[in-house]
Amino acid sequence: MSRNPRYDILFEPVTIGPVTAPNRFYQTPHAIGTGHQMPHTRAAMREVRAEGGWGVVNTGYCSIHPSSDDAPLPYSRLWDDEDIKVHALMVDAVHRHGALAGVELWHGGGGSANRLTRVTPMSASGISSNSTYPGWISLTSSRPMSRQDIREFRGWYVDAAKRARSAGFDVVYIYAGMGYGPYQFLLPWMNKRTDEYGGCLDNRVRLMREILEDVKEAVGQSCAIAVRFSTNELLDVPGETLESEAHEIVSMLADLPDLWDVKSADWSVETASARFSEEGAQEPWNSFVKPLTSKPVVGVGRFTSPDYMVSQIKRGILDLIGAARPSIADPFLPKKIDEGREDEIRECIGCNICVSSYHDGVPLRCTQNPTMGEEWRRNWHPERIPPGDPEQSILIVGAGPAGLECARALGQRGFTVTLAEAGRELGGRVTIESKLPGLATWARVRDYRTNLIQTMANVDVYRGSELSAQDVLDSGCNHAVIATGAKWSAEILGTNGYPMGGFEGGGVFTPDEILAGAEPEGPVVIYDFDHYYMGSCLAELLCKRGLAVTIVTPANAVSAWTFMSNELVRIRERMLDLDIATVFEQYATGFSKGSLTLASIFRSHDVGSIDCGSLVVVGIKTANDRLFRELNSNPDRIANAGISTVRSIGDCRAPGTIAHAVYAGHECARTIDTGDSLGRFALERPLISFKS
Repeated sequence: MSRNPRYDILFEPVTIGPVTAPNRFYQTPHAIGTGHQMPHTRAAMREVRAEGGWGVVNTGYCSIHPSSDDAPLPYSRLWDDEDIKVHALMVDAVHRHGALAGVELWHGGGGSANRLTRVTPMSASGISSNSTYPGWISLTSSRPMSRQDIREFRGWYVDAAKRARSAGFDVVYIYAGMGYGPYQFLLPWMNKRTDEYGGCLDNRVRLMREILEDVKEAVGQSCAIAVRFSTNELLDVPGETLESEAHEIVSMLADLPDLWDVKSADWSVETASARFSEEGAQEPWNSFVKPLTSKPVVGVGRFTSPDYMVSQIKRGILDLIGAARPSIADPFLPKKIDEGREDEIRECIGCNICVSSYHDGVPLRCTQNPTMGEEWRRNWHPERIPPGDPEQSILIVGAGPAGLECARALGQRGFTVTLAEAGRELGGRVTIESKLPGLATWARVRDYRTNLIQTMANVDVYRGSELSAQDVLDSGCNHAVIATGAKWSAEILGTNGYPMGGFEGGGVFTPDEILAGAEPEGPVVIYDFDHYYMGSCLAELLCKRGLAVTIVTPANAVSAWTFMSNELVRIRERMLDLDIATVFEQYATGFSKGSLTLASIFRSHDVGSIDCGSLVVVGIKTANDRLFRELNSNPDRIANAGISTVRSIGDCRAPGTIAHAVYAGHECARTIDTGDSLGRFALERPLISFKS
């Protein structure tokens, strides 16, 4: 297939200072959870984007000096010449595919706790941004920077830029956003200086201008100089001559950098999940920049639609289509558009599992793309997979996210595949949960896979086919894969924090029952110790049905785990907007229609109660593994039926997130004929040298 002409504009080259991007697809700087400790993993994760057609591929944030340390979060660094080698590995990998490689030079200033290096943080005026979240709280204040500190600060950027040039980078960033480094000097509430670097806007911009000029003089003949600038906070500060200080800063520095990368100052806003933002939601913060500069502008917006990308360019919003999450979900998104295969794009669902991986300090994971993070370690490619034996037949029971991914990947490998689904609809939990408020994009997990499966002549799909163990034995398959999912339990937590039996009598519901259409009597209490999205989504759903809802949880926040996915604050705001009551740090200990008894998680003898017509328990899932257990209860029967292996995958094996299920399905498809469910794992190993 050939490219649709209406997308030609996306493949035009763009000049960025002394270099030229081959197209408008731009993988913006974003962390990938490898830091500098996993150079091969990092290089492979970036290389696959370049291979997939992204014209520019950037690193994540890269520290320029030991006074900017973000441990235990994984960051990269350019502190000395030894660090050049780590970056050169990635640069060479990106260049192999004709893309430009960029590096985001970062100094955290007062936003770095420096837990590893123990260097006292420094900032414009000794004012550090505060946080209410334990992992981000620094117990050390920053110190004000002296003029000598500022001179050294400028020198660190120059030194790091020269090392970046030695590594082969084409684009060198100055990061002036999200409360870091030079950005702190721009903010009047963080810059209280009375010297030439404080006070009026000209003075507050001085350091950013000097750094840009210094770096441009040092490496600007061969490298493009980009500035990454957060605008939303400064858009609220009235300007003297223009609408806001954000407008004035861009106007003052308009053509000094070779590229403007414009973003939000709040990472939870920039990476807002699909539950709380639409495609292109960053436009209010970046649309004002292009009229103020002749240089190209890039921004993000969780862009997955090529038509929306074209709109951004034709309306004069952006010159380059920036992406982090869409490039994770489908590294080959540009190539698929170029080849007229846009219907095969593995669209980002905006669930932010990738964000949670970074918070976990591990390589990125993705619900849509199970190969993310496994490119080097397991030699998994997002588009290529080793061929299998077409004479081998595989029966998959269950067409939820695990079963669908297993069938898709096995079909791609060339096996003869039969997919049996008990219900009339495919997708399992994805189909059900995508009907919850804000989760419509999650249906893409189903749709991407079913669209490809229906093009595969070697994959047969049977709906309304609930199979027994004997049906599986009689199927004639060589391998059986059981992907029958899980169900929510009404079990609760005892006051020791461990699961125990649920409450007797009517009025108690599980999420499955609510999602199947059950009508609870109000007022409704949702007892949530799952701590992810289900409790708050159900609260919103029932509230919109006109019921009074209270969430009770043993945690100290609604959907507490969603701090990891940058959704916690948005969920709390949504609950407040909907007048959904919340009770924290309480166990449910007794229920009768009319009242739910509670006990403090700290002192179980502190007992209270809450009005409750119905109780929805959101906490524990149990695997629907009856078929798997029955099949494996008699290994001789399996052998006599000619079945080599019987595997369980996804929630049937161990209930978890949709990302876990998709990964399990893919892993099974990759390893079903190897006899090793884990397959090959390569390990990054430190090089240890000994002094004589």
